[in-house]
Amino acid sequence: MNNKEFISELSQRSGYSTLKTSELLDSVFNTMIQHLQNGETIAIQNFGSFEIRKKAERISVNPATKKRMFVPPKLTLTYKPNASLKDKLKFSAVKATVRVAPTE
Repeated sequence: MNNKEFISELSQRSGYSTLKTSELLDSVFNTMIQHLQNGETIAIQNFGSFEIRKKAERISVNPATKKRMFVPPKLTLTYKPNASLKDKLKFSAVKATVRVAPTE
């Protein structure tokens, strides 16, 4: 599902126009970005949490040349799903794999 399809479905479910839905979604994402840039964790109930983590500097080896390289520290975005979301996804995965034999 791409962004356009997501906005279209969200628009249908909410009853808002696609333009209004797109504006609301942009507002949500911009607010999240602003808080993440400030070092805050964003926890969304029944969904999960987003946070920026710092990866430490390290030494890596290039597998082709066997040369050691310095990898500088960097910030990375992490997402941890909530337990209730994990349970819902497990259930839907099981439901999708269960097949009923056709009756004759």
